[in-house]
Amino acid sequence: MRFETAAIHSGQPPDPATGSVIVPIYATSNFVRSHIDQSDGYEYSRVSNPTRTAGETCLATLEKARYAPLFSSGMAAETSGLLRPGDHLICTRDGYGGTVSLMNQIAPQRGIQVSYVDALDPQRVADAVRPNTRMLWLESPTNPLTYILKTTALVEVARTYNLLTVFDNTFATPYLQNPLEWGIDIMVHSVTKYLGGHSDLTGGALVYRRDDLHEPLWDQQAIAGGILSPFESWLLLRGMKTLAIRMRAHCENAMAVARFLEAHPKVVRVLYPGLPSHPHHERAKHLMRAFGGMIAVYLQTDRASVNRFATRMCYFRLASSLGGVESLVGYPATMSHGSLTPAMRAELGISDNLVRLSVGIEHIDDLLADLDGALAQL
Repeated sequence: MRFETAAIHSGQPPDPATGSVIVPIYATSNFVRSHIDQSDGYEYSRVSNPTRTAGETCLATLEKARYAPLFSSGMAAETSGLLRPGDHLICTRDGYGGTVSLMNQIAPQRGIQVSYVDALDPQRVADAVRPNTRMLWLESPTNPLTYILKTTALVEVARTYNLLTVFDNTFATPYLQNPLEWGIDIMVHSVTKYLGGHSDLTGGALVYRRDDLHEPLWDQQAIAGGILSPFESWLLLRGMKTLAIRMRAHCENAMAVARFLEAHPKVVRVLYPGLPSHPHHERAKHLMRAFGGMIAVYLQTDRASVNRFATRMCYFRLASSLGGVESLVGYPATMSHGSLTPAMRAELGISDNLVRLSVGIEHIDDLLADLDGALAQL
């Protein structure tokens, strides 16, 4: 079953009670039992729910995985821990600001030590390993600068030191890459973004193949209770049905936008993996099927003018999230990475003239005209 077919049919047979071709929203907390000693499959919706099960089955199929427990947000998924007090985690320094907040604020409360490393160099990761290191946390393409890691080399480092690898695949989605096939142990998704695709749900997922990880991660979902609701599971199922065609449109539009911006005199630099000028373009060609819908842009202007650019467009709306059908412009310094210190942002290249574009699937001529008009005001 190919990707587009699996997105529509995996885990989604016609409803046996009515013949509905769409999985129903099972808006129930309880399920009747026929015997005091056993359940008949479902018993309580915090533990499992048929709508959520359908979403988990579909996502696992798309990622070529066995398991894909769904959580109430991407951060809820990330907070589900396999580490214990005294353990050490190595985290790529280039990544989502919310992950950094998790590492800085929640991990210390749990007695977990964190080191940030420039994971673009696998040797630096190897040099950061300690006797108590248990996990390597990766993200590629990175948020917001779209860097592409040498993931296969990093997996080899992790294997050498027996580290569990976690990989945020939100930007790429399973349509563009499947890191489990490279040897990654667990993938994280904010399904709020491209997987849902319509900016109308909040959710997260952990995706993996290993049976030995399932019981502890299932406990984190079912016992801790940060589950995706039946309604949002249903929205996710709807979103995944069109993921392939949406990602093709996102990639096509993003390439056109990146080329336009790279040639514009008021743009200092464009970072998009599909451009030959991107420092990791060849790596992206090898690892990804296409280059995604996210672009980092350094404008030739000051912070006040960046605000004018970001707030005066018609189709690119200033907003915090990404991955919806509509185009969005983000300002990492105060939004996705606002929790970082100024020194940390400067080290990462998140400057006051940086904007992040989530290129939607509107007509490309309208998007280019929108950007051109905003740049003319700088």
